[in-house]
Amino acid sequence: MATTDGRRTLTRGIDVGSGRAVFEEAAERLMTWQVHRDAGLRVAAETDRAVPGSRVVLRLRLGPLVVAAPCLVIGVVAEETERGFSYETLPGHPEDGVEHFRVSLAPDGGVRAVIHAESRPASRLARAGGPVTTALQRRQTDRYLRALGPRR
Repeated sequence: MATTDGRRTLTRGIDVGSGRAVFEEAAERLMTWQVHRDAGLRVAAETDRAVPGSRVVLRLRLGPLVVAAPCLVIGVVAEETERGFSYETLPGHPEDGVEHFRVSLAPDGGVRAVIHAESRPASRLARAGGPVTTALQRRQTDRYLRALGPRR
């Protein structure tokens, strides 16, 4: 699916588990960049937690290449039953867009994580990648969700 400005949209979610303790742990791991680390990225963040205005550079190794992806946190959700943040890409990121990360606690105690992204290729490499670029974004989103998923 695409937005009116030509960005691709991707929304995926996972059931994390049940209960307040599971919600708090998942939210803490998300807000401290641990989910990104567990998803295979090197994280260089200005702050230990995702806060509005904080910059982060995520680095992903793709074979011999290391792709740097600078982002700016543009919003944080810190509610009793929902936590998360959104960031937008900065110049130098292979994509142009925004990504939203949320963990929520349902009234029945279920904990769910959802990631929503809207993006389009920004770099020459990403544009040349075509469907491969889209597949890489889906793969990275799945890695985030596995990192947020039920603890073993």
